Amino acid sequence: MTAADSTPAERLHAVQARIAEAAAEAGRAPAAVCLLAVSKTFDAAAVRAMAACGQREFGENYLQEALEKQAALRDLPLIWHFIGPIQSNKTRAIAENFSWAHGIDRLKIAERLSAQRPPALPPLQVCIEVNVSGETSKGGVAPAELPALADAVSKLPGLRLRGLMAIPAPASDMGAQRAAFRQVREALDALIARGHALDTLSMGMSADLEAAIREGATIVRIGTALFGERTKSHA
Repeated sequence: MTAADSTPAERLHAVQARIAEAAAEAGRAPAAVCLLAVSKTFDAAAVRAMAACGQREFGENYLQEALEKQAALRDLPLIWHFIGPIQSNKTRAIAENFSWAHGIDRLKIAERLSAQRPPALPPLQVCIEVNVSGETSKGGVAPAELPALADAVSKLPGLRLRGLMAIPAPASDMGAQRAAFRQVREALDALIARGHALDTLSMGMSADLEAAIREGATIVRIGTALFGERTKSHA
C-alpha cells in the first residue's frame, strides 16, 4: 500500500511501528525517539489531518509557507521546528515563531537568533548541523570546526544548544548508513566529553530511519512516509 492509498492514521501508525521496531533492536525505548513530521510543501489541511491522529511536532523548510500554516493552525497545540537552511533575513521570523531550529552552521546565524528571540518566549532549542559526508551541496559545519562553534553557541542567551543535526549522503546499504550516522553520534559524544550538556541527535529520514535509530537518533525527520511524495517545488 502506498502513502496515497492509505489514511493519515495508517501512515502514522506504520512509521511509529518502524520506530518501535528499530528502537527495540537497538535496545532502546521507542519513547526515546521523537517523530518529527516533515510537512514542507503539504498544506495546512494535511497537517491538521496528521495532528488529528495525535502527531504534535512538525518540521518545515520554507519559512513563508510555514508561517502561513502556523497562522491557519493556531487553534492546535503544535510544536514547530525549522529544519531548512537558515539565511540572515529569516532569523527574526524563525526566532519569533518556532520552538526549534535544526540547521545552525554559522555563528552569525546563531547570534542573530539569540538577539531576536523574544524574551517572553522560552529559549529557542537549537541543533548545529554537521556535514559528515563533506558534500559541498549541503550545509553544515565541518567536523573539525564543530567544537569551536558549539562552544560559542552554547554561551548565547535566548538559545539552548541541544545537539546535532545531520543529513548524510544517501546510501542504500544499512552498513554505510550506520557508518555515517555513527560519525554524528561520535561527534556528539566528543562535545559531551568537552563539557556540553547535550541530548539530541536529529538524523534519519524515511529511507534510513532504522540505521539512524540504531546509532542513537533521538529525532527522526519523516516526510514522505507520512505525507507521500512531494509534487510542489520551491525556489
